[in-house]
This record gives sequence, structure tokens and C-alpha cells, in this order.
Amino acid sequence: MDMGLNNKTALITGSTKGIGKAIAFELANEGVNVLINGRNYEKVEQTVNEIKAKFPETSPLNATADIVDMEQREALFEKHSHIDILVNNMGIYELMSYDDVDDEIFEKYIRTNVLAANGLTKFYLPKMLENNFGRVIFIASEEAIMPSAQMPHYAMTKSMLLSLAKSLSKLTIGTELTVNTIMPGPTLSENVHQIIDGMYPDEALTFSEKEKKFMAKNLPQSEIQRFIKPNEIGRLAAFMSSPYASAFKGSPIRMDGGMVPTIF
Repeated sequence: MDMGLNNKTALITGSTKGIGKAIAFELANEGVNVLINGRNYEKVEQTVNEIKAKFPETSPLNATADIVDMEQREALFEKHSHIDILVNNMGIYELMSYDDVDDEIFEKYIRTNVLAANGLTKFYLPKMLENNFGRVIFIASEEAIMPSAQMPHYAMTKSMLLSLAKSLSKLTIGTELTVNTIMPGPTLSENVHQIIDGMYPDEALTFSEKEKKFMAKNLPQSEIQRFIKPNEIGRLAAFMSSPYASAFKGSPIRMDGGMVPTIF
């Protein structure tokens, strides 16, 4: 299916690995010129070159910046002042007991997972409104609506993104601009792959078998009993970026593998 995105420009934050990289590849596959973002110039450049080699008809660009840093954000805006699609993917997480989460940690998570994305959106949203087209996608998590006791600081910030997206969507009434949130469930990032391999060192087991053992023991509520593949989220993000998804307005879209037990 042609998503109608040829020659659009997209900025995907945190796109040198994991979900962000997968979204960048899927958008490039649709003819989008992607701006690859991360803090490490060499890693960003490597990803740019990978995309250019696979999709030579597109023009991926290096958008290295620590978007938590306001000065670096401003430099990014000066270099890349116009985009059609903004995917706010960058975020941090770690398991931590609530007793260990002090105000400094809460503030760090809010600055990184919420305010950085808000800062980008605040700059690009008015320009999208002027052009009567644009897509803003926040990557949240099933933790946004099903918080666990293991990551209260992380879950709180992901819930905040749902609220922010809904509020911003109200500013797009009557336009072809949309603001939505994707909530992935447990995803097979590079780090997760290494963790699962390390947990089951038996070389006789395939990774798929290791994955099933882990899911059955640790995530029995998952209905797919495997990790979600980053490219699956990437394909969803590509559709949400397309003109065909214009009826999604302020929507929290779940791709959780059945983790969330409720209807809504």
C-alpha cells in the first residue's frame, strides 16, 4: 500500500536504534526524507548511511542533538526548520523502587521524556498548522495506562504524553494536522535481545524458544507470547503519518500484544 508520503520530511528522535530506527526505516521505505537524531554523531551518521544505501532515492540527513538541552534544540531548529512529520520517540527508562525515586530523578524523567518532546512540538506545530498538514506522534508505552510498581517515574511521564497529545490535538480542529500517541508493549530492542540471550545461555535453544520461555514465566498476560518487533511499530507509525490516518485525532493507539486487560 502506497502511504502517500513520498518526499515528505520526518524528524524521528532517538532513531539510531530500537523503535526509533525501525520507524525511520519504514518511513524511508515510503519515500520519506528522514532526519536521524541521537546524541552521538558517529552513530547517527552510520544510521544515515544505512538508510541511504537501502533507500537511495531518499535523502536522509544527520540531525545529531541532545534534545534535552535547550541550546542544542535551538541549533537543531535552525538547521532543520521545516518538517512534515515529528515522531517524539526518544525516552529513558529503568526499573526502580518508588522509595529510591527522589525529586531529582522525577525531574530528570520529566525533562527527558516529556519536556524535550514538548519543546520540539512547540516549535514545529505552528508551522504545520500554517501548511495545513502535519503529523505529530508521541511514542508512549502500555505503562501509560497500566502503570507497574517497578517504574513509577517512567509510567508517570508516559501518562503525561497521552494528556499532552490530547490537549494539542484540540489545536488542530478543522485542519489536516494530527497529534496522536502510540503505546507499544514489550518490544524486542537490541538490549532486550541481549538480555534474553544472556538469561538462557543454552546454545541448543533458538532465540524464539528462549523468548517463549521468558514470556511464559515473566509476561504471561501477553496474548502474543513474544516481544513486539520494532518494525511492526514502525509500520504502524508510517500509517499514522500518512494522509490515510487523518481521522485519528488525539488518539492513544495501543500496540501492546494484549498486555492491557481492559477494553479501553
